Amino acid sequence: MPRFCLFGDTVNTASRMESTGQPNAIQVSDATWSALGGECVAASDPRWRPTGGVAAKGKGVLQTY
Repeated sequence: MPRFCLFGDTVNTASRMESTGQPNAIQVSDATWSALGGECVAASDPRWRPTGGVAAKGKGVLQTY
């Protein structure tokens, strides 16, 4: 029996991102992309591109890269 259980918004968002991601690719949230440098990162590496978003129940479409 685990000592704690994780659930709620964070786990639901992570699950949606995992299920909609591309194989062998990293998908990050808009907040993470911005923290990494946002436009500066995209300009130096064209592999960073918007995915069109992830539909998350109760949150709408979340922009991901």
